[in-house]
Amino acid sequence: MEQPQKIKEKILCAPDSPGVYLMRDNRGKVIYVGKANSLKKRLASYSTRRLDNKTVALMSRVVDIEFRLSPNEAMALLLEANFIRKFKPRYNISLRDDKSFPFVRISGEEFPSISITRKKDDPVGRYLGPYTNTKLLKNALKIVRRSFAYRSCRSLPRQSCVYGRINLCPAPCVGRIGRKEYSQGINNIIFILEGKVDLLIHRLSQTMQNKSRARDFEAAAMVRDQISTLAELAAGLSGVNRKSELEDLKNKLGLKKLPERIEGFDISNISGKQAVGSMVSFYCGNPDKNNYRRFRIKGFQGIDDYKMLAEVVHRRYSRLIKEKGALPDLLLIDGGKGHLLAADRQLKELRLNLPLVSIAKEEEHIYSSEKLRPLSFLKDTPALNLIRRVRDEAHRFAVGYHLLLRRKELIGR
Repeated sequence: MEQPQKIKEKILCAPDSPGVYLMRDNRGKVIYVGKANSLKKRLASYSTRRLDNKTVALMSRVVDIEFRLSPNEAMALLLEANFIRKFKPRYNISLRDDKSFPFVRISGEEFPSISITRKKDDPVGRYLGPYTNTKLLKNALKIVRRSFAYRSCRSLPRQSCVYGRINLCPAPCVGRIGRKEYSQGINNIIFILEGKVDLLIHRLSQTMQNKSRARDFEAAAMVRDQISTLAELAAGLSGVNRKSELEDLKNKLGLKKLPERIEGFDISNISGKQAVGSMVSFYCGNPDKNNYRRFRIKGFQGIDDYKMLAEVVHRRYSRLIKEKGALPDLLLIDGGKGHLLAADRQLKELRLNLPLVSIAKEEEHIYSSEKLRPLSFLKDTPALNLIRRVRDEAHRFAVGYHLLLRRKELIGR
């Protein structure tokens, strides 16, 4: 079967990486979702002449293919299931209807257990799925469990088992965790399985900040690690169309060009001690970790977020000017109007005319160097979701560096 040139080019350009592919028809509707350990190899199979009738019918309607990368094939399984549940593609009908596929069961107990089943026989339990591969589903749950522990035993024992001893279960059986905290952990896992990773990262970032302010550094570091685990998954799960986020942000801020390269800044310190700054870089809506930077505040002693931010912004862009590096399309500051003005003064001093915005912590008003009044975005608009993601990642990176220095100070290294 002769394929359109656009489809041939998409298949040739497919990455040799794990992920999910979405096939769309001439109306832009998703008609098939598939996963693969190598998107390049899987999509190349659609170019062979040995296709069954169903696949021939599918490919005759496909006019576009999109890719969503994932850390591995097991996590691609979660991506696939979430996209199928969201779009209900015509050619994935067997997965939606066939009761032989595996589900994730969350029991209805006081401390729910998580297991894999093919039968929905628990009237008070909750079921997520179905999924296409039991082995990959087990691997995906193993990955999730490393950062979000849960119990998997059929009945609550009287003493902690091996999973409790290796921190894969919070051991409610021996009172190591309360009902409220355990329920929150289960809710976090449900968020992951339902594809709400961006929202979960946002919530965990707030939790990390609260733990850090309370000087519970061990707990803050644990939450930081959870956020880091979710970061890779977020790029695929929530990225149905990163370009639409960038276009929405461009339009709402009145930018002259698409903000493909965004650099986000945050400051972290406690009473001025071990003050640090972070800069994260996002390219086309996704984290570009090779271009992250972190800064120890050197210019002064004391508590002044504005001066700290000014120092970090000046150091970053004076160095870029000196090295003749590429400048970003947009700067994002975690803070309010004062933080925005502090950064803007440094840009003017360096004679740089770069679009600059900040996001206030409480009401999430957006301040712009080009506007007198704050901008209020509707909740969960594409532009605001992108701003939140950059802000939360900058905060995670700053707090992580601050915790590292605090630990070194405590142990004398």
